[in-house]
Amino acid sequence: MKVVLDACVLYPHALRDILLGVAADGQFEPLWSARILEEWARATRKLGPGAEVEARGAITLINDRFPRAMVRDATGVEARLHLPDANDVHVLATAIAGHADAILTFNAMDFPRHVLAAEGIQRRDPDGFLWELWSHDDGPVTRAVLRAKGRAEAVTGVEKTRRAFLKRAGLPKLGKAMDAAVSG
Repeated sequence: MKVVLDACVLYPHALRDILLGVAADGQFEPLWSARILEEWARATRKLGPGAEVEARGAITLINDRFPRAMVRDATGVEARLHLPDANDVHVLATAIAGHADAILTFNAMDFPRHVLAAEGIQRRDPDGFLWELWSHDDGPVTRAVLRAKGRAEAVTGVEKTRRAFLKRAGLPKLGKAMDAAVSG
């Protein structure tokens, strides 16, 4: 399955770490464009002067790790597309040009299902997407979550429960399901 990762799912470090861990385990093929990555880098500016530099370093690393993920700009495709937020048309154009099955985003209002369906593309939210992958084969998602949680704790020096970590990453449904599986 090919999935375009919108900037809003690349920006939170923990969520990006989990998603790319699951992708590296072969559960889906991530796609993005230079514009999506630029949007992510610019969004980090509000975190302070070093955040954008750090994001650009991470972009270099993920492009090296996933060399087939970069989709060339599809400006010709963009011209025929319409979304509620014109600034998101490039994401849909990337999905079309990359022959994606889905766009992974938190921005449901900006990507109406009927518009995407007309292009043969689904809109997926990260929590539901990862929960579905986990429910079919828990191993890859569980491994990615544990690695991401470990890295986050190493950086912050603060231990969190898995459920709290996943809730903070925008994945409360996945956290609840994983906890229920352990205690059930």
